[in-house]
Amino acid sequence: MSILTKVLEAFTAEAAVFRDLAASAPAADWDLVTPADPWTIKDQVAHLTFIFDLAAAAAADPEKFRAMTAPVGEKGFDAAVNAVLARYNQGPKETMLEAFDRQTASVTGALGAQDPDGVVPWLVNPLPPHILTTAGMIELFAHGQDIADARGVEVPRTDRVAYLLPFIHRTIPFGYETRGLEPPARAFRFAVELPGGDPFQVGPEDAPNVVCGAAVDLALLATRRRHPDDLSLHASGPDAADYLEVAQAYRGPAGPGRSPRGAATSRTPESTAATP
Repeated sequence: MSILTKVLEAFTAEAAVFRDLAASAPAADWDLVTPADPWTIKDQVAHLTFIFDLAAAAAADPEKFRAMTAPVGEKGFDAAVNAVLARYNQGPKETMLEAFDRQTASVTGALGAQDPDGVVPWLVNPLPPHILTTAGMIELFAHGQDIADARGVEVPRTDRVAYLLPFIHRTIPFGYETRGLEPPARAFRFAVELPGGDPFQVGPEDAPNVVCGAAVDLALLATRRRHPDDLSLHASGPDAADYLEVAQAYRGPAGPGRSPRGAATSRTPESTAATP
């Protein structure tokens, strides 16, 4: 089984988790503002429907993809995403869930039809299809967490989080670059524990910078869905502690991020779509 097939299976499972989080909320709760203020649950579903439509176009219809991404160059990524959001959050809950299901199936089929060794055009750089699929999993992880936090429920996390970790490692420079900082030249290694209890490592064994702890916590950190003080992560090495403060697995403005859970919550609609 190819890495693309494996990642697509994990993506499909995570899309079902996200859908359940949204679908199990009463229709009236879809207007709840999530921690990504001012986005509501409805906006979160609309955002992922748009991102999956965009990724499906990138894989299957390059002309449509170019037309969809043209406003990014004109307005900037965040402004373009917010401008298009209204087109995807029309109609009642069931209509929006049906649209989400269609786009999930569409992007899964479009990416699954790609040459695993090829690349797909994307927002900044062309990406191998399994990397773009992993970017979709990052989206599902982050925005699903927003919905869960708004509803006060837990997200069922599994060892599928392992697919996110190489992507997070790949994007270590982003958090520095978005703040105008030079990324560390010294290597990083992640040595974390998956939800099922197994260890998982990414990065060279002799890396001077090491981040240890729970894999889910590392993903929450890198998607800026939790403050470092609320996570069971330990950093060692000359640059590792600074990484915990700037970690960000997506391009674009960092925003204020989340405050510690005991403090007033910092709210900003961090979108993880601006991927490598």
